[in-house]
Amino acid sequence: MLYHLMRASQLQPIDAEQNPEPCGLGGVRFNLMKINGETRIVGLIGYPIGHTLSPAMHNRAFEYLDLNYVYLPFPVKESNLKEALRALPALGMVGVNVTLPYKERVLEYLDEVSEEVELTHAVNTILVKDSRLIGYNTDGKGFVTSLRKGVEIDPRGKKVVIIGAGGAGRAVSIGLAKEGVEKITLTDIIFNKAQDIASHITKNVPKVEVAAVRKEGLGKEVREADVLINATPLGMKPEDPLPIDSKLLHPNLLIYDLIYNPPKTKLLSEAEGIGAKTLNGVGMLLYQG
Repeated sequence: MLYHLMRASQLQPIDAEQNPEPCGLGGVRFNLMKINGETRIVGLIGYPIGHTLSPAMHNRAFEYLDLNYVYLPFPVKESNLKEALRALPALGMVGVNVTLPYKERVLEYLDEVSEEVELTHAVNTILVKDSRLIGYNTDGKGFVTSLRKGVEIDPRGKKVVIIGAGGAGRAVSIGLAKEGVEKITLTDIIFNKAQDIASHITKNVPKVEVAAVRKEGLGKEVREADVLINATPLGMKPEDPLPIDSKLLHPNLLIYDLIYNPPKTKLLSEAEGIGAKTLNGVGMLLYQG
C-alpha cells in the first residue's frame, strides 16, 4: 500500500526498522489533531487481525512523510467480505492491504489485477482507482528483499522447502522461482494446493526444479535444503503445534517463519536451539509495505 502511495507522490521509503515499536491508541499511531475532512483512509482487511503491526508501521511512515493519510485495521468476517470490498469506492478510500484468510478469496471481486497477481493468484494490496478495484501482490518481492537485507542471503541456486500453499506460500514460491533458486519443494495439508503451485511454476518458470510432497515425505528434502519457510498460520497461537517435526531441522538451514507476531514462534525457538539461522516475518512485512 505505502509503496503505491509513495510512487504516486514520488517519495522514497524510510527505514521503519529504526522506529518499529507500536504506539498510540490500539497500536495505531496518528495525531488526532491532524485528522480532518481531507484525510485519506487506507487500511487492512482480514480476520482475525488483532496481532497486526501494519497500522503502527504505516502511520509512523505517514507522519514522517507528512502525508494526510491514516491506516486502520478492519476485521472483516467472511460473510461480510463482498460488502466490505464494494464499500471501498463509496467511502472514498484509497485502498487496503489484504491478509489471511482473504488473499485468494478477494480475486472474484476485483476489476483488474497486476502481472504478479496473475502469476500468484493471490492479492495483498487493493488500490481504488476511478471506482475500480485493482489487485496487486508485493509478497514475493518483500520476501526476497528481506532475505537479502535481513540475513544477506542471495536466493539464487538455493534449495528451498516451503510449508503451506496458501496465498503467502504461493507468492513466496513464485517470487523465489523468478529469482533463480535451484529447487522448491512444497507441502500442504491440502495436497492438491501444493501440486497446483508446483505445476504453475513448472509452466511459467521451467528452469526451476519444483516438487510437491506430502508432509511425511519431507525428510530427505529438508536434509538437503538451504532454506525452510513456514507459510502457515501455525505458531500464531501458543497452543499451536510445530508445522514440521523438529527432528528434521539442522544447523545448516535458514529457518524463516512468515509469522511476525509473536516475533519468536515455537519453530524459531527450536531452530535457535540447534544453532540454525532464523528470520521472522517482520522484514517481509516492512519490505512488502
